[in-house]
Amino acid sequence: MKQTVVGPAFVLGDNIDTDQIFPGHYLALVDPQAIAQHCLAGIDPQIAGHFPSGGIIVAGRNFGCGSSREHAAIALQGMGAGAIIAESFARIFYRNAINLGLPLLVCPPLHGAIVAHETVQLDLLSGIVKTAEHTWQGEQLSGIAVDILQAGGIKPLMRQRLHQGVSG
Repeated sequence: MKQTVVGPAFVLGDNIDTDQIFPGHYLALVDPQAIAQHCLAGIDPQIAGHFPSGGIIVAGRNFGCGSSREHAAIALQGMGAGAIIAESFARIFYRNAINLGLPLLVCPPLHGAIVAHETVQLDLLSGIVKTAEHTWQGEQLSGIAVDILQAGGIKPLMRQRLHQGVSG
């Protein structure tokens, strides 16, 4: 996990649900690259094709609400999202994203203050979010969330821990 993520902002609103992130009619897809091609198609089918690698999604309240489909986090990660900052996240989406190694940060005060394509820098350990002119304090990630992100996801973390237990 990179502690600092820097990228252009892609600004979304409130209540972006998993069907907007990854529409249900694509659920038969299993290849992460194919899934990524349809990311955010419920908002605009063209977004994934020109989303900048490392771009940072900035959203309002309740990002990832709706179904518990893991495809939404897989699509965002595959599309190249460097991180997602939101006022709040749906609980299941939050866990799915962290477990897959996709960095998230809760930062209520900045929604509406960041404009599209503005460069955003976030420090995942401190929760600090910066633009050229402003700084906000987001919520710090829990210790286990940091461990999962540093390992690249829950599966790599479990493999590391099992290996350490077997060899040590």
